[in-house]
Amino acid sequence: MLDTNLKQQLNTYLQNIVTPIELTLTTNGTDKSDELATLTQEIAELSDKISVKEGNDRRAPNMAVGAAGQAPRVNFAGIPMGHEFTSLVLALLQAGGHPSKADAELQEQIRNLPGTYEFETYISLSCQNCPDVVQALNLMATLNPNITHTMIDGALFQQEVDERQIMAVPSVYMNGEHFGQGRMTLAEIVNKLDTGAAEKKAAALSEKDPYEVLVVGGGPAGASAAIYAARKGIRTGVVAERFGGQVMDTVGIENFISVPYTEGPKLVASLEQHVKEYEVDVMTEQSAAKISKNELIEVELASGATLKSRSVILATGARWREMNVPGEQEYRGKGVAYCPHCDGPLFKGKSVAVIGGGNSGIEAAIDLAGIVKDVTVLEFSDTLRADDVLVKKAESLPNVTIIKQAMTTEVLGDDNKVIGLKYKDRRTDEMHVLDVAGIFVQIGLVPNSEWLKDSLELTERGEIVIDGHGATSMPGVFAAGDVTATPYKQIIISMGSGATAALGAFDHLIRN
Repeated sequence: MLDTNLKQQLNTYLQNIVTPIELTLTTNGTDKSDELATLTQEIAELSDKISVKEGNDRRAPNMAVGAAGQAPRVNFAGIPMGHEFTSLVLALLQAGGHPSKADAELQEQIRNLPGTYEFETYISLSCQNCPDVVQALNLMATLNPNITHTMIDGALFQQEVDERQIMAVPSVYMNGEHFGQGRMTLAEIVNKLDTGAAEKKAAALSEKDPYEVLVVGGGPAGASAAIYAARKGIRTGVVAERFGGQVMDTVGIENFISVPYTEGPKLVASLEQHVKEYEVDVMTEQSAAKISKNELIEVELASGATLKSRSVILATGARWREMNVPGEQEYRGKGVAYCPHCDGPLFKGKSVAVIGGGNSGIEAAIDLAGIVKDVTVLEFSDTLRADDVLVKKAESLPNVTIIKQAMTTEVLGDDNKVIGLKYKDRRTDEMHVLDVAGIFVQIGLVPNSEWLKDSLELTERGEIVIDGHGATSMPGVFAAGDVTATPYKQIIISMGSGATAALGAFDHLIRN
C-alpha cells in the first residue's frame, strides 16, 4: 500500500508519538479489506508504539485509532489514502499524545462541550474539501471522550449513500441526523454546537483597537495585500470566512509561474503560513455585511461585530455562478453540484451533465469521464471557450458528448434527487430532455459584492470599480482580486492586485 517514499515520510512523523496507540481492524474478506489490513500492518511495523488487534465494527473494512487501553473514538471506514492520508497521519499522532496546532482556546472549548456526539462524515477520496472536516471531527473526538467520529468512503459504502440519499461530500451526520454539508472549519463546527460562542467572539472582535489596514477576504489577493501591508510595519488585520477562498476548491494548478504543478489546498497552506510569519491579526469564520466611513472606516460583520480601520482592502473574491433555472436550488446537493472533484465519485457508473464549455467545464468533463458512465457537456455559445488542448482531449474520449448552443431551462427531479434536465436548442428552439443523475455547473464566477451595492461604485456585473492604485469610490477603501472589474480572473493576477492595493493603501495613509 505504501511506497518507499511514503513509508519514509510516515516513519518520520511517527517518531512524534509519545504514548502507545492501538489500531483496531475490522475486515470482511473483500479485496478492500485486504488492502486496509495491509496498510494497517505496514503502519504498525514502522513504530514499536503501535499495535494491532481485531475488531468487530458494524462497518467493514474499518480501522479504528485510539490510545492503547482505551475504546477508540476515531474510525476510518474505508482506506484513508488520497487526500485523506493526512487525516490518518494526524489521527495517529493525536492519539499518541502529539499536541495539535489548533488554537488552544478552541481546544479547551471542545473539551468542555456538554453532551454526547456521534459524528459520521461521508467523503470521497478525491475530495479536497473533505479532509478539513474529517480532521476537525477527529481532533474533537480525540480531545473529548464524549465524541466519536467515523470517516466513511461513500464509494465503498454505496448502500448507505443511497439510503441517506447523499449526493455531495463532505456530508456530516450527528447522532443519526444530518448536521452539515460542504467544507466546515473546526471553529465553525464547535460554534454550531456551542451556541453562546459566536456572541462572545463578536463582542471580543468589537473591542479590538483600530487597524491601519484591514483586509476583508483571505484568498490570494487578501493574503498578498496582508503581507505587503504588514511588511510596512503597520497594524494589519485580515477578516474572512475562511483562509484561501475559492482556491481551496481548486485541485490542479499548472499556470502558477515558477511552480509547474500544485494543488489549491497546498497553495493555501503556504499562503497562510506566509501571512502568519508577520504580525497580522487573522480573524476567520466571519463575513462582512456593511461598510461605512466616519472618522474611521467601519466594517460591520454578519455576527454583529464591528471592526475599525484607517484603510480597508476588499478582497472578497467570487463564487461559482448558478444557472438560475427551476429546480437548481431544490436539488442542490441532491444531484446539482459545483465541484466535480469532490462529488464526482458519488456518480460512478451513472450519466451526468456538465454545464459550461470553458476551461473549468471541459476539465470537469475529462475528469468525470474516468468515473461515470458518460458525460454530456452543454455549452450556451456556438464555440467552446476552453483551451484547445483541453477540447481535443475531451473530444477524444468515447464517453464525452459536447452539445453547443444548448440553453439549460430546468432541472428535473423525483422530489429526492436529480433525474434529468431540460435544455433548448438555440438554433431551432426545440426542447430536449437529458436523462442524467448529476449536473455539474461550471459557468463562471459571480463577485461577492452584494453587501457593497449601496456603498461603492460597482459595474453592472457587480464588480468593484477601481483605479490603477486599487482605490475604490470610497476614500481609504481599496479592492483587489476577483471581486473587482480587473479582467482575467487568475490566481497570479489576484496576488499582483493585492500587492497593488496594499501599496495604494499605504500611500493613502502617508498622504492622510
